Amino acid sequence: MQAILVTSGNALPGLAASATPLLAVGDVTAERARAHGFANVLSAGRDAVALAELAAARLTPADGPLLLACGRGQGQAICADLRARGFRVLRRVTYEAAPVGVFPAAAGAALGAGGVHAAIFLSAETARIFARLLPAGLRPHLRDVMAVAIGKSAAEALNALPWRQVRLARTPTLDDVLALL
Repeated sequence: MQAILVTSGNALPGLAASATPLLAVGDVTAERARAHGFANVLSAGRDAVALAELAAARLTPADGPLLLACGRGQGQAICADLRARGFRVLRRVTYEAAPVGVFPAAAGAALGAGGVHAAIFLSAETARIFARLLPAGLRPHLRDVMAVAIGKSAAEALNALPWRQVRLARTPTLDDVLALL
């Protein structure tokens, strides 16, 4: 492998630290990779599109394949992008995120009591699951809550709910999400 690409810090426990260059989707994931023992780490600083751009700028298809470590059901778009640029990409699932089946009781109690100022959504999938599982009786309580979305797809999934406001992070980074609070 000429490089390892990770689209989430959740992929790191499934990898053994090595001297192989690791390209991370963002700064938080890059820091986690360094803490996991990877020494040669670069951050794309944003999202999977930026990660593909970083790989294409720093790597050459002739130098060998890329390993994309990702979650189950993730990574297809970045693989397609890099393959279209001539790279051989080996996609390996190193973790699986399983959605909850019911709305968490603690979250329902906090919403019902008016104790929530803001709700943060770090993925479109999380936003869609929240919208699907939210009990109808709690919908009116969202009028007092600001939703903060890391990306456009997450914001779009939240727009169907009666939030006080839906705010979209300037860039898809945790820092920009937190800056909206």
